Amino acid sequence: MGDLQTGLIVGGSYELMMIGAMPVGGAQPPNAVIGGIMATVFAVQSGLDVAAALPLAIQYAVTLLFTVMSPLMGLCDKAAEEANPAGIDKVNYMAMGILAVLFALIVLAGLLSGQAIGETLTKVLTAQVWAGLTAAGKMMPALGFAMLLKVMLSKEYAIFMVLGFVLVAYGKLPLLAIAMVGIAAAVYDFHVSMKTKNNTGGGMTDCI
Repeated sequence: MGDLQTGLIVGGSYELMMIGAMPVGGAQPPNAVIGGIMATVFAVQSGLDVAAALPLAIQYAVTLLFTVMSPLMGLCDKAAEEANPAGIDKVNYMAMGILAVLFALIVLAGLLSGQAIGETLTKVLTAQVWAGLTAAGKMMPALGFAMLLKVMLSKEYAIFMVLGFVLVAYGKLPLLAIAMVGIAAAVYDFHVSMKTKNNTGGGMTDCI
C-alpha cells in the first residue's frame, strides 16, 4: 500500500494483540492475518490512528464459519460410520473453500472501500467513541501478551519480565535493546544450565 512504516507498526501491533489468542477445540480466535490486513487498510487509506484502527479491524469470519459448519459435522460422523473418508474430505474442503472466499471478499472490500469506510466511521462515531477505541487499541497488544504469559510464564523467570519492564518504563531503552538484553540472558541461562547438567552427570558417573 506504499506505506511500509505504517504497515510494520500495524502488523507488529496486531500480532502482539493476537499472540496469546490460541484456538481451544472449536473456539477459534479472530484471524490475525486478515485483521492485520484490514487494520493496515484503515490506517493507511483512511488516515486513522494505528491504535484506533486495531479494534476496528477485528473480524470473526473464522468464528462465523465454525458456527455455520457445526451442524454439518453430522455428515462427517455418518461418513465415518460408513468408512467413507472421501465424505469427510468433502466437508473439510468445503469449509476451507468457504473460508477462502470469505477472506477474499473481506480483503477486497477493504481495499476497494477502505477509505470510504474510514471516512464514514469518522463522521458517524463521536469523539468519545474514538477515544475509547484508541485506548482499547493501545491496551490490546499488552492484553495479548498477558494471555501468552498466563500460559508460559514461569516463576523462576518472572524476574526477567520485571527487569524488562523497568528498563522500558524507567530506563527508556528502545525495544531492540531490550530484546538484545533478553537474548543475552537466555544464552547465559542456557550455558549455566548445561554446565550444571554436565557437572551433575559427571559426579554420578564417578560414583558409579
